[in-house]
Amino acid sequence: MAENLVFSQTSDRKILYAELLPQVKALVEGEPDLSANLANIAAALKEVFGFFWIGFYIRKGGQLVLGPFQGPVACTRIGFDKGVCGHAYTTGETVIVPNVDEFPGHIACSSASRSEIVLPIFMPDGEVFGVLDVDSKDLSDFSEIDAAGLGQIVNIVESLLRADTL
Repeated sequence: MAENLVFSQTSDRKILYAELLPQVKALVEGEPDLSANLANIAAALKEVFGFFWIGFYIRKGGQLVLGPFQGPVACTRIGFDKGVCGHAYTTGETVIVPNVDEFPGHIACSSASRSEIVLPIFMPDGEVFGVLDVDSKDLSDFSEIDAAGLGQIVNIVESLLRADTL
């Protein structure tokens, strides 16, 4: 297991995602505990990108429940039909929100959050397991580069689910 991350001092997110991906794979390799792996993934994303909030919401009992995260305290439970996380969960699609104040039904866990990207995480059977939620203090902070880079991170999480690490 790696004990620190090595990445360029660049603002080019495409480069940073490319550098981070093999390191995240190394972080989770051989670790069977999903919670530990999700916690390390959230920490790695926070360290490299410095996003305001990064975390996982996991489907439990008819809701999305807060899982491992980095950042200030967060909403604990989100209905499948609520906010950006619920929308990504129910549609099974990545959602990029340039301005959270303009998203109908946005849940304001923190008034400091200005933009958001949420990606669904799928179980091997195709059901949505949960979501990866990333918030920024800046408007329009996320792009297709983030969708692709975070999508690769989600692929790692999905490989952990295939390995039956629950």
